[in-house]
Amino acid sequence: MTTTVYLGLGSNLGDREANLRRGLELLAGRIAHLSASSVYQTEPWGYTEQPKFLNVACRGETNLPPLEVLAFCQEVERETGRTPTFRYGPRVLDIDILAYGDQAFASPELVIPHPRLAERAFVLAPLAELTPGWVHPTLGKSAAQLLREVEGREGVRVWGWAFGHQQGDEKGGFRGAKPL
Repeated sequence: MTTTVYLGLGSNLGDREANLRRGLELLAGRIAHLSASSVYQTEPWGYTEQPKFLNVACRGETNLPPLEVLAFCQEVERETGRTPTFRYGPRVLDIDILAYGDQAFASPELVIPHPRLAERAFVLAPLAELTPGWVHPTLGKSAAQLLREVEGREGVRVWGWAFGHQQGDEKGGFRGAKPL
């Protein structure tokens, strides 16, 4: 049995676009039917003295349990060049598990849905584009509704294209959602 997993990717070091593309390509190796939102440029969150981020949301199907999805995402981050830094600091690639089907999950290593998802416009904007009707399993609100309610939307801009418009499924890649 497979579960739909929703991920958020962000990069603000090096070639941000290439980092996101590489992350999505690696994720597509173990997450089936991967589709991605447009790319958004966003202001940093938490620690603001750093370069702007590029962010994207994606969804796909997996038979991996949540902690194995986490381990896989961390492996993809390392393969893309991420090294340890301070909390909310700059990074080559950051991958967050936003949601795992309609399930809530908690362990010392992982909380799903992401505990700060509803506070982050940089996550909600691409997620709402990709899947506006997705409903947060504990808040009972759609991605589109959460986006309308969150502060900081003014710092989130569509960067201008979707990944999938350049690489399609015939190459084993991912599909991009239509831009807003």
